[in-house]
Amino acid sequence: MKIFKKLIVLFFLLIIYIYVANITLMPNNIVVIQGDNVKVSKLWGINIKQISTTNPNLKQYDDKIIEEVSNGNENVIENSSENNIQSIEVGKIDLGVSIFDTIPLKNISVSVIPKISVIPLGDSIGMKLYTKGVLVVGMSEIEGNKPYENSGIEEGDRIVRIDNIEITCTDDLVETVNKSKGKELEVKYVKEENDTEMVVNIIPAKTGENEYKLGLWVRDAAAGVGTVTFYEPISGKFASLGHGITDVDTGSLVKIANGELVKAHILSILKGQKGIPGELRGTIDGGTKLGEVYNNTSFGIFGKLENVNNFEISNLNEMEVLARDKIKTGKAQIICEIETGNKKYYDIEIEKIYYGNNSDNKSMLIKVTDKELLEKTGGIIQGMSGSPIIQDGKFVGAVTHVLVNDPTTGYGVFADLMLKEMTKS
Repeated sequence: MKIFKKLIVLFFLLIIYIYVANITLMPNNIVVIQGDNVKVSKLWGINIKQISTTNPNLKQYDDKIIEEVSNGNENVIENSSENNIQSIEVGKIDLGVSIFDTIPLKNISVSVIPKISVIPLGDSIGMKLYTKGVLVVGMSEIEGNKPYENSGIEEGDRIVRIDNIEITCTDDLVETVNKSKGKELEVKYVKEENDTEMVVNIIPAKTGENEYKLGLWVRDAAAGVGTVTFYEPISGKFASLGHGITDVDTGSLVKIANGELVKAHILSILKGQKGIPGELRGTIDGGTKLGEVYNNTSFGIFGKLENVNNFEISNLNEMEVLARDKIKTGKAQIICEIETGNKKYYDIEIEKIYYGNNSDNKSMLIKVTDKELLEKTGGIIQGMSGSPIIQDGKFVGAVTHVLVNDPTTGYGVFADLMLKEMTKS
């Protein structure tokens, strides 16, 4: 009898565990390309209903399947195991997850983005990013004095204003602090971890004739070489890298005010080896501006092209953006330029696909199989981030990371995540 009771308890604990695991694995955010499906697996008793939308034309969803909406056929059938969402309108849907429609568990945000075609590029480019304010990258004593002490300012924070004077670059800060003649300054800065504005008073330290300092090392710009992923001809916008640019000293994503896309010239290749990441080594041509950069995000760099002719876009074909649920493991290609002026397709394998991942840019596990690329680079190297991934003539994503212990293998980001970020720019 005791054994039977224990088995009953273990059975109920197992059921509870299965339900908790199912709810935990439900994504908090889902990206849907207009007209495509996304499935949310669920167990009996767990209900999903729409609670709000940004677009009144978006279909109302509950625990049913809306089939072939894009074709005008709205046949609704009951299904207790999954929700299949398909929409003909662009916008945002908030879904509420509950038990028997009574106990709320969590919300799921579904973003429906436009179904568009893009032109995959794969060109090596340079980027110059200018921060919002100046980025604090270090601190130092000034003849035993620490003006910044007890101010709360830390590495990664940004100084945006001093005594109601906007600080846009390091020269602004130096000039404003020197003009203070050592008088107390009101410094407004933004905390890196939560974007909260703070105000503090600091008395600068004198270091020489008419020279004063706060004891802070700051930077107002970042630059790098990467790969431009695609161009969207209707809006004129571009996407690149598939990941954001982080500050080399603080490791935080650079919050930019603006930036420039410029030409890059590849000089040499450092071949990747186990434990040693490779690199495309090149120079940035500051005199040839190709476009404006608007946004630096975890899913890439975004902006608008100005000098389209440099990419010879008239000779390239538009491609359909493949929804993530249609991407499959197996053969694919990447487009990249590892020699200046010589852009090519190279073979890869998509080994794993993380369909439910919307939290970071590690959407697909990919492996370089192309003999020529392996001979020249050893696999994926720095500077190839942003190389478009093509499968069956359709654009599916971009290269983002390399596995340091195996340079032939790395990650790619879904195209829909890059498109979602681009629409925000």
